[in-house]
Amino acid sequence: MPEPTTGAFDVVFRARRLIGPNGETSGSVGVHDGRIAAVEPLDAELDAAHTIELAEDEVLLPGLVDSHVHVNDPGRTEWEGFDTATRAAAAGGVTTILDMPLNSLPPTIDTGALEVKRKTAREKAHVDVGFWGGAVHGNLAELRGLHEAGVFGFKCFLLHSGVDEFPPLNPTELDEALRELARYDALMIVHAEDSDAIEHAPTAHGETYGDFLNSRPRGAENVAIAQVIELARRIGARVHILHLSSSDALPMIASARADGVRVTVETCPHYLSFSAEEVPDGATQFKCCPPIREARNRELLWQGLADGIIDCVVSDHSPCTPELKRFDIGDFGVAWGGVSSLQLGLSAVWTQARVRGHGLADVVQWMSRKPADLAGLQRKGSIAVGNDADFCVFAPDDAFVVDVNKLHHRNPVSPYHGRPLAGVVRETWLRGKQIVGPGVETTAPQGNLLTRQGG
Repeated sequence: MPEPTTGAFDVVFRARRLIGPNGETSGSVGVHDGRIAAVEPLDAELDAAHTIELAEDEVLLPGLVDSHVHVNDPGRTEWEGFDTATRAAAAGGVTTILDMPLNSLPPTIDTGALEVKRKTAREKAHVDVGFWGGAVHGNLAELRGLHEAGVFGFKCFLLHSGVDEFPPLNPTELDEALRELARYDALMIVHAEDSDAIEHAPTAHGETYGDFLNSRPRGAENVAIAQVIELARRIGARVHILHLSSSDALPMIASARADGVRVTVETCPHYLSFSAEEVPDGATQFKCCPPIREARNRELLWQGLADGIIDCVVSDHSPCTPELKRFDIGDFGVAWGGVSSLQLGLSAVWTQARVRGHGLADVVQWMSRKPADLAGLQRKGSIAVGNDADFCVFAPDDAFVVDVNKLHHRNPVSPYHGRPLAGVVRETWLRGKQIVGPGVETTAPQGNLLTRQGG
């Protein structure tokens, strides 16, 4: 870690409330050359070119890490794009995103496609951006090359992904891919719904949300997660369960971990915020796969977080154009499935967490520290000496009502529209530079492209 020259820091933050690695405290944070160079008591004498005094109602958080974002760029930039996605991330206190390998064209399933993705993102990223690779039917030979090129791991589906250019793995192919990745200890992240169970479920159709919910039963998740766990147990592979919506799976995940299986799991703000009972007819902005389930299921997911079974809360930001949501007919069977929420995750989770007795330190653990750990981002996720100076200045007792027309997402579609949320992001800092906040004009993109090796 470089030392500040002549004892001066570039900027010092003084915060009466600060979420550090050991919970909430107060302190002064000195920044030099984009890194955290000192974390000292609030009254410490730190010489700096600039001093930022947080207001009494503000808390200094580490920048959030969202490891599950569909940017859809290049190829489907009318759905989102790196410029709009990373602006939205920054406005929501997210300073690092990991981009999913599908919905862009080409999908990130070989090194050529990865380079296209990086070239597209390079001049547009307002926050730091890393990339997942894809494990699909027919690309087993491409996995090592993608790993060596620095992707953070590999995403696979066990059923149709929603786009034909990203085909799923069948059970034999999943076994082969996990064996390949285990050779170099790469991480497989899995959309875990069983194709056979979905095929035998009722067909999704019409405006009634309950009919759509029946088409994606909990059992489809449970069977797929059990399959992934058993393969990971047998092979010794590292696996991560994406966007858990079925609370039924929590006991088997806990049991597997007790047995030494290397399995982690995430859920998403929409599974923690909404319930099936409150989704209106035709409100396809709520459609996602796996689906938002019943209120009782939601409370069990919260218990899974409290118990430490669920590791992370990440957005699964999966936007599309308004036309693809089919608001004209409100048919859950034909509308695109995905929730748009990248800018809103922190406030959405805090709104629900605070009424269940959780503190900001818990939210930071779920939305910053643990996603950084999952991806191996050693300089992200906490306010600690040596880490990147990525910060979110958050006012937890402030509030706002979501207006999709004021979000930075490319398209004004979100189930959070009109919903009151607690907590306002007032400033965001990336490697010691303010990128969101009062007086900050539209800035040139400041984000770096990240690799697993740290570049």
